[in-house]
Amino acid sequence: MIFAQPLISGVLQRRYKRFLADVLMDDGEVITAHCPNTGSMMGCMEPGSRVWLSHSDGATRKYPHTWELVEADGVLVGIHTGRANALVEEAIRAGRVPELSGFNTLRREVKYGRHNSRIDLLLDPGGVECFVEVKNVTAAVRGGVALFPDAVSTRASKHLQELIAMVEEGYRAALVFCVQREDVSRVRPADTIDPAYGEWLRRAHDAGVMVLALGARVSPRGIELTRRLEVDLSFQGREPHC
Repeated sequence: MIFAQPLISGVLQRRYKRFLADVLMDDGEVITAHCPNTGSMMGCMEPGSRVWLSHSDGATRKYPHTWELVEADGVLVGIHTGRANALVEEAIRAGRVPELSGFNTLRREVKYGRHNSRIDLLLDPGGVECFVEVKNVTAAVRGGVALFPDAVSTRASKHLQELIAMVEEGYRAALVFCVQREDVSRVRPADTIDPAYGEWLRRAHDAGVMVLALGARVSPRGIELTRRLEVDLSFQGREPHC
């Protein structure tokens, strides 16, 4: 994924109200940008961090700038959760996920399940459909381990329950962690943050839901999922310090 226009650099002043961030631009102006990440952004929102923003000329936008990247612990991190589906789709179409290859059609945001949910990607190989849920991962701890979620998420647990139900009905299902940072080698559930999610993730895996993780190469020019990461489902009652 190549950014349509060059990103603009600045220094983060604060992130607040979940969707807003004040940034000191390199020309000295302080602007308010849209923050496209509703999570806690653990380790990715420290004031003084170098950040990169995209710009839109859309007439209806209140905040024309969108926060895209942050430098955290010396590594660039893609914090825009809305990019994750497109990144995973791009990786699937490029053949980087053999488990999800061989489809005839790929559709986004299709209604499914018992609770009127929407699946991120629906793959149809002309036989048994595969329901693919994508989760963006930005939080990392020592030792190259990325955690998900970075805040309690009943919605994420519900998505796992929906995937389990689809497998029980005879379909295929997969959860793909999209890790938008380069210092990660494996992903595991954040049991100390959201123990219910960790429990549901292990249930989903045991039920036959594929649990996959892809790591990105991140730069101000673009983001690309280039490598497979290990998924560690072992229970961790205590996480390393961030």
